[in-house]
Amino acid sequence: MKNNGIVLLVLSLVLACCQAGWTKAADSRPNVIMLFVDDLGVGDVGAFGCKDIPTPQIDRLAKEGVVLTQMYVTNPPCCPSRYSLLMGTYAQRFGKYGMSRGMPLPEQPTFAEVFRDHGYVTGQVGKWDVGHSQPPSARGFMEVAVDPPKAEGGKLFMRLDENGEEIWLTEVDGDRLVEFVDRNRKKGKPFMMYWSPLAVHSPHSNTPEAYCERTSVPKGLPINKTHGSNRRLLGGGIVALDDQIGKLLDYLDEHNMRKNTLIIFASDNGPNIGEGGTSTPYRGGKGKGREQVGWTLTPGIVSWPSVIPEGTRFDGMMCTFDFYPTMLAAAKLPFPEHLDGVDVMPYLTGKKKGDVRDYIYWYNKGSNNRTRNLQAVRWGKWRLYRTLPEDPWRLYDLNRDPCEENDVAEQFPEIVKQLEEKHSEWESELPPMYDLEMRKGAGLMMPNQDLAPKDGWVMTDGRVLYEKPDAETEKRLKAEKRAVKEAKRKAMGKKGT
Repeated sequence: MKNNGIVLLVLSLVLACCQAGWTKAADSRPNVIMLFVDDLGVGDVGAFGCKDIPTPQIDRLAKEGVVLTQMYVTNPPCCPSRYSLLMGTYAQRFGKYGMSRGMPLPEQPTFAEVFRDHGYVTGQVGKWDVGHSQPPSARGFMEVAVDPPKAEGGKLFMRLDENGEEIWLTEVDGDRLVEFVDRNRKKGKPFMMYWSPLAVHSPHSNTPEAYCERTSVPKGLPINKTHGSNRRLLGGGIVALDDQIGKLLDYLDEHNMRKNTLIIFASDNGPNIGEGGTSTPYRGGKGKGREQVGWTLTPGIVSWPSVIPEGTRFDGMMCTFDFYPTMLAAAKLPFPEHLDGVDVMPYLTGKKKGDVRDYIYWYNKGSNNRTRNLQAVRWGKWRLYRTLPEDPWRLYDLNRDPCEENDVAEQFPEIVKQLEEKHSEWESELPPMYDLEMRKGAGLMMPNQDLAPKDGWVMTDGRVLYEKPDAETEKRLKAEKRAVKEAKRKAMGKKGT
């Protein structure tokens, strides 16, 4: 009996050790959070030198990680930039050379689909703006937040909560971010969150004063006629955004999750110049500044306290599409074959030095807005640029001339020739521009899963498919659609009387 007791004790200890090992293995899978904001300039974040708009929480994230000073978006603005991020490639690889809003996402997997297929819970909050009849739930995202309704006259950001009270959308997006993390922490599941708030897209004409007064931007600045706002109002929007980063970091710290959570922070393109956004020390951004480098430059931060040295900076050139393989590598997941991006973690940890890639290319075309078209190359300190193929190339030394005021193309014709040849070589690998007229008409389609929001979320397996309904269902749905339109028409008629 005594021997049996010893045997049982040993077996119990062995089993306990095995269970501890299994638990450790499960818990060792890092959580991944991608914070991809809208229209934020490098000159509007404290960690990058901004003085008049406080961003203590983004700065806190920077102190807990590495600041990326040469982080580029290869497909500005919003829609193509997100396409490139989700696919981990130059979007031109699939024929997307500019906005092309409504162009389908390709059959190759998004990063969410890879995470989903390897046991992660995937979530998305905020702006989507890609694909054709391809919501987040159809491209790998299992838990998708639904925006609350707009308040009457509330512009982009003022919404209504469940009690009919006004609430700033950025606050809602921050609460949803923490809600997702909390829900999946309690389930003990590793998660990947793509947080893509509307902040800080224009207009900020109705930004609450409670946010604006926390900046040191003076009152009384001229109001931009297009956006109805100025730098002080934009600054208030950035303050609200910063608060949400603080909510996330506080929650992770409270539950001892920081060391096992990789956080990536970037913007979809440079700042909105019309609202007073800046790319200091560079020049340019969304609007009239599209010709300068600031339209393609984004404030980048990567933080993973257990892996990346804190309080560091990386000055090498890299792209937002590099985040796709970097996130997969952190989770030890396999790479799809279609990627242009590379794992940048060796650079961020200091194991490798220099630029992630020697050359970065841009090619936007097909826009009726002249300055949304561009051809450009970055190499070392040089930036070669032209708006249209028939325009002459312009060359800038960004080390000496970050504001791109002195075109030196005539002084360095050999550099112009070298970079033009590299761009032509890259361009020769690309397919023709996708023709939106060639899209297959979806007609009336129905999802094969329930997409009705529950407590502000659409919960699926991230594999939603759309199928054509039977004749009777199609007839009923069309009748319901007509009834809704008629009700709206009558409601508008009453308002007008």
